Amino acid sequence: MTTLVIDTPRWAKPLLGPRRFKGAKGGRGSGKSHFFADALIEEHIINPDLKSVCIREIQKSLTFSAKMLLESKIRSLGVSHMFRVTDNLIRRVGGHGLIIFQGMQDHTADSIKSLEGFGRAWCEEAQNLSERSMELLLPTIREPGSELWFSWNPENETDPVERLFSVPGDDMACVHVNFTDNPFLPDELRSLEKMHRERWPDTYDHVWLGDFNKISEAQIFKGRWRVDEFDTPANVRFFHGADWGFSQDPTVLMRAFVQDDCLYVDQEAYGVGVELDETAQLFDSIPTARRWPIKADSARPETISHMRRKGFNIAPAQKWSGSVADGLAVLKSFREIVIHARCKHMAQEARLYSYKIDKQNGDILPIIVDAHNHCWDALRYALDGYIKGQGPLKISPNALAHAARR
Repeated sequence: MTTLVIDTPRWAKPLLGPRRFKGAKGGRGSGKSHFFADALIEEHIINPDLKSVCIREIQKSLTFSAKMLLESKIRSLGVSHMFRVTDNLIRRVGGHGLIIFQGMQDHTADSIKSLEGFGRAWCEEAQNLSERSMELLLPTIREPGSELWFSWNPENETDPVERLFSVPGDDMACVHVNFTDNPFLPDELRSLEKMHRERWPDTYDHVWLGDFNKISEAQIFKGRWRVDEFDTPANVRFFHGADWGFSQDPTVLMRAFVQDDCLYVDQEAYGVGVELDETAQLFDSIPTARRWPIKADSARPETISHMRRKGFNIAPAQKWSGSVADGLAVLKSFREIVIHARCKHMAQEARLYSYKIDKQNGDILPIIVDAHNHCWDALRYALDGYIKGQGPLKISPNALAHAARR
């Protein structure tokens, strides 16, 4: 018999025994997902007939699921002979067990019944689970001895997962864990933590210490954006915008299109420390970058000229006093801004791009913090010509949609 050894951090001790609800929340680099991935594979080794589901609020492809992490655990633990991995699930060899991956937004009150009989449900990024999803999921996973696991980075204290664990009980175990508790933290994350602490102290506690997102109320686009997975339609008018990196700031190219009065951001190219002669290669990661016009930050005319010589149809975007405010007004006039899940930097900036907060009394001030805005600046430049100066909003999403159809 082969002895299986799984390195488990000390912070996970409260989660090792049987509990109906198990939660691990905290900041980046804590090892929450790695613990639950190890635990899930161990449970399936012990019980070859166990059925488990890995859940996110939104999941239309497996690219952003836990499947790759689970596959790596199977390999690193040396148990590949016990599992058969297919395109959309993981089966247990020698039993009827399996692991599937699903999004709660795809379920109805009837379809959720398909999960009856599952013994484990692991909810990743549980801060995004809606009240409706909780109401559907909790009574569905009800096999004797079944458990629901939740891992998340805290966002708001009113999130349903926070309320679930707010009242302690014998059937619950929840830990708050951060990178400081992770004995397996890689050096790359240690360096990133130090850089974040020095450069972006306003968001450090939220990102790395798992504090609630205090700037969520001050988000510039609060309530106007969401992250989703969607298919880009054929024959749409693309808008491309570029922002240039200075020192450690990123060089960014964004692609967007307009449909049904919504602005869809479906592609991003993002790189830090990109040299001038590497910029063309970065832009080429967006397949339409050479075929469509690009509007770019006019502060770097020499970079624009260089990219023209490389074959890009690129021109400077106009700037004027108040152009940032005018551009934000146009972006806010869309019914919704939908960010594709693969555009991770854009989604991060959507959470962090904010108005200044008075540290004395918490008031939100009408001052835009000049940070976490590289993707948003590029998006503004993309709409150059539709954003007008000299007064309030001059163009509507309908006009952009009309232009897209021409």
